[in-house]
Amino acid sequence: MSTNNTTTPKKQPLWHNFVAGGIAGVSEILVMYPLDVVKTRAQLHVGQGGSMFSALIHMIKHDGFKMYRGIVPPILVEAPKRAIKFASNQFYTEQILKYAGNAKPTQTQAIASGVLAGITEAFIVVPFELVKIRLQAKENAGKYKNTMDCVLKIAKQDGLNGFFKGLESTLWRHLFWNGAYFGLIHTIKAQMPTPKSQSQTTFNNFVAGALAGTLGTVLNTPADVVKSRIQNQAEGPRKYNWCLPSIYTVFKEEGFSALYKGFLPKVLRLGPGGGILLVVNDYVMKFLAKNNY
Repeated sequence: MSTNNTTTPKKQPLWHNFVAGGIAGVSEILVMYPLDVVKTRAQLHVGQGGSMFSALIHMIKHDGFKMYRGIVPPILVEAPKRAIKFASNQFYTEQILKYAGNAKPTQTQAIASGVLAGITEAFIVVPFELVKIRLQAKENAGKYKNTMDCVLKIAKQDGLNGFFKGLESTLWRHLFWNGAYFGLIHTIKAQMPTPKSQSQTTFNNFVAGALAGTLGTVLNTPADVVKSRIQNQAEGPRKYNWCLPSIYTVFKEEGFSALYKGFLPKVLRLGPGGGILLVVNDYVMKFLAKNNY
């Protein structure tokens, strides 16, 4: 049985999930990265900001190719990050099914394996996320020459522990998103017409991944907002430290809507992005199986 939420008809080795997830992740980040930059800048801005479209147009006009500042860390981490996402979800699903004794995961079991995969993924991604946030922030323009300069300055200022700033909020962000994503994919696909061609399979995967990714984004955006602010604090007294108290601080000072700053570019990235992930992951898994790798 395949437990990676694709239509692959038989169980495949765990390394297939690593390869497929890695290729899917890099594909998604290359297509959707500009929206991630707009999202981060909106989250770091205190007070009312402009629309997503005006911010995106302004960034394209004034930054040009520089809008891809900070893409090196996510590119470097995207392959192992998404690989771990899909492979760990398969691993945890197998362990849960073995313990429970049932053949297919229930809704609760699918959510549980997704949450555990999210927690595992968060430990890997947090240092790369921190570097990316520092490079994307407008107020840091000119502060770092490049990615390596940013890494060296963080290491000099905060030491090794500095790279794990925001770990707790990253854990919340990932467990919410992965729990919703993997918890709903098979349920959504079960409600759709049985595909009779590869194009219909691709369509079903994209719709299921996009809807599941959208719900995950709704659930995890407040944690993502405070994660960005926690990781962008470099020197002096730190206003934001832990996820839940920071969410309360943002809510108290800026209102509920501030917890969803950057939501539109984020959901436009991770909704379709979730579809891209599932489509590419499914395609690569089938390719590996067909060619007997």
